[in-house]
Amino acid sequence: MMKTPHFLFPLLLAAVCSLSSCGASKDHHIPARQRVPPAALSAIDVSKPYQIRSREYGTETTVTIKGNYRLIKTNGLPNHATGVFPNEGNPNSISAQNREYAIPLKPVFTGQPKWAREPGVAVNGVKFEPETAERFVCESGEVYRIEAVQDLLDMGLDYNHAHVQPTGAYHYHGVPTELVNLLDKGQDLILVGYAKDGFPIYYSKSGKYKPSYKLSAEPRTGDVCTYSNPKTHITKDLNNSRPDGTFVSDWEYVAGLGDLDECNGIEINGSYAYFITDEYPYVSRCLKGVFEEEHHPPRPGAGPPGQHPHRPAHGHHH
Repeated sequence: MMKTPHFLFPLLLAAVCSLSSCGASKDHHIPARQRVPPAALSAIDVSKPYQIRSREYGTETTVTIKGNYRLIKTNGLPNHATGVFPNEGNPNSISAQNREYAIPLKPVFTGQPKWAREPGVAVNGVKFEPETAERFVCESGEVYRIEAVQDLLDMGLDYNHAHVQPTGAYHYHGVPTELVNLLDKGQDLILVGYAKDGFPIYYSKSGKYKPSYKLSAEPRTGDVCTYSNPKTHITKDLNNSRPDGTFVSDWEYVAGLGDLDECNGIEINGSYAYFITDEYPYVSRCLKGVFEEEHHPPRPGAGPPGQHPHRPAHGHHH
């Protein structure tokens, strides 16, 4: 069984204040009907221009439409309750960011999966970044990327399956529970964000669409594998150990096993969409449309979904 991230304190009722009550200046790009006071973020049509400003949480997110793009300008602060940060598994504090996204309004589907470190952004301006920078490195050459949701290492995830980077950026690794609650209009499918290629990201409350990943049956390899951070040092021999979901490479994609493809996407009524799911991979690890890649150095062991990139090219080495 995979461990559910611990609850750090009881959930609080999140609210987004209206633009008028926040003292915002009039923005002619935001339709009047989008300036609603949500006890209901669900009252906003997030497919159109809108603005979220929260006095309680400090959220500042503005979405406009210009040409062929949906422009998102945000400080990346969530508009809902979070866990306590810093915490035992995460030493970082949430702080405002300065992010802008240009999401295509007319996405181009290529059908070819391409790995994406940050596959998309939620409607409140918080990014999705499903994988982590943590890894085990083995003397025999293997590099194992550690999943955020696993039993070996406490990464301080809160009940939104989120935590905080050293930069102060709060980000989701799975279902953003409190955001889903705010967006819920009573229907099964909830539009929670947009992928960087322009396709929508949904969550199904009923879990209607199932992922197509399973734990690999192939034993791991690796001698004297170590993980270190300022508080923790772990050494393990991974040779012949059974995949249990701790590492990205413990999982493999099996076409047709579930409803969703290797990027956790599916075509619905003639339109492609991605899904956030309660089961692995939780958030898309790749995109199937054209998108502008982030300029980050590749992480060790990064590779196509469903592969085992940690393993040396020519077998087991010492």
